[in-house]
Amino acid sequence: MLNIFGENEKIVKAKEQVKKVYLADDRPWVVGYSGGKDSTAVVQLVFSALSELEASQLKKMVYIISSDTLVETPMIISSITNTLGMIQDEAMRRGLPIETHKVRPELKNTFWVTLIGRGYPSPRQKFRWCTDRLKIDPANRFILDKVSKYGEVIMVLGVRETESSTRAGVIKSHSVEGKVLMKHSSLPNAYVFAPIREFTMEDVWQYLLEYESPWGGNNHDLLQLYQDSSSECPLIVDKEIKESAGSCGNSRFGCWTCTVVKEDKALTGFINSGVEWLKPLLEFRNYLAKIRSDRSLRQKQRTNGQIYLVSVPSDQQIPEDKIKTLEELKEYIQKENIDLAHVEELEYYIRTEDGSIKQLGLGPFTLKAREEILRRLLQTQKKVQEMRQDSTVELISLEELKLIRRLWKREGDWEDQIPKIYYQETGIELDWEQDDRPQFKKNQITDLERLCEEYGVPISLIKKLIAVEREYSGYKIRRGLYQEFDRILDQEILHL
Repeated sequence: MLNIFGENEKIVKAKEQVKKVYLADDRPWVVGYSGGKDSTAVVQLVFSALSELEASQLKKMVYIISSDTLVETPMIISSITNTLGMIQDEAMRRGLPIETHKVRPELKNTFWVTLIGRGYPSPRQKFRWCTDRLKIDPANRFILDKVSKYGEVIMVLGVRETESSTRAGVIKSHSVEGKVLMKHSSLPNAYVFAPIREFTMEDVWQYLLEYESPWGGNNHDLLQLYQDSSSECPLIVDKEIKESAGSCGNSRFGCWTCTVVKEDKALTGFINSGVEWLKPLLEFRNYLAKIRSDRSLRQKQRTNGQIYLVSVPSDQQIPEDKIKTLEELKEYIQKENIDLAHVEELEYYIRTEDGSIKQLGLGPFTLKAREEILRRLLQTQKKVQEMRQDSTVELISLEELKLIRRLWKREGDWEDQIPKIYYQETGIELDWEQDDRPQFKKNQITDLERLCEEYGVPISLIKKLIAVEREYSGYKIRRGLYQEFDRILDQEILHL
């Protein structure tokens, strides 16, 4: 509805509400910005509203944060970085108390450290481990830092009730009648302000296209990004909102590695628009989605050594000689000295007490599978560098490779594959740490493997124990060493 000046009343009301809430107290704001239409509208509202206040009224900080998962679609993260820079420059010119920040996952939680380093299977709808590690936790760390400094903070988010009935339900469940702010569902002393909660999608686009960007951005370029996409991937800071947000794989603003959906329409849309160098990324993403269900590439136990059983499709034909009881399978594994963390084929099925047929569930990717994934990732990186004629393009960082190297060593990678794989695929020999080099020669490893086989001890167990011993060597007080030994031994015997 338009007022007598021909303005959209929702937009006018939203800007005045932003001013009122800003002036109501001293609690700083943290504004979530994903680069999409809704978050852009919120940032534009906040920026414009503060620009209309007197300098004496600008007493509290506004932090605009954007999530860089380190696997964002390259064009999108570049656009976000450029926009944050423009917002910061214009805010400084106008004397506005605005700071822009990009939040990133901790090194130990990045996509590649988790998938290649620890072997987590590529995410799916029922195991979406990526959202917490890459988006929620980094944003929450930033928010909690401000909470510790100021006592309380207000999150300003571009959430709308008309996005979906589920989203509307989440918003209303956190709302108190007569109150503008909502209590954050999980963060203490954090509140949520949603200035465009009543906007329709048409209201959002009207505001972006008819009201000039105060920092000089071009919202018509943003509209172009949406031509082949249905939604954005919001900056998520709430686990309940995470569940209502669904997957970002169909959007222009998600991760290029997203395997939660069957088809990545975002990358496909960009490629169809002529961005040829994104093809290797799409091919690698499809590869990750495909290998997730390949039993030969997955461990037959969980990370903690436990096994679990899953049902077998009713139409699957199973030879009778491949069916054992659980106790018979355990005896077979012990007798043959089978390592469930490395075995590729274990085509035996279990008849349970109720007569149903099941098989061993799958755990992380095997170390061998992770080696192949890393090779293909480095090959993809090289293809993109060649197509863009830019050798600085980096899909996985050196810091990630170093941490993955340490994680692999703890799993028994005595041959130290990371430097070898990196050199073979890139032709570049990096200066790896000297004290991380293998301490065993090939003939020594062979002798140890023979002894393990002779005495029925898994070689993987010995490798893990030696790796832990190496980590604690040189310390006068090696507190925690025996606890680590116990943890590893527990992992190895849980399946027996």
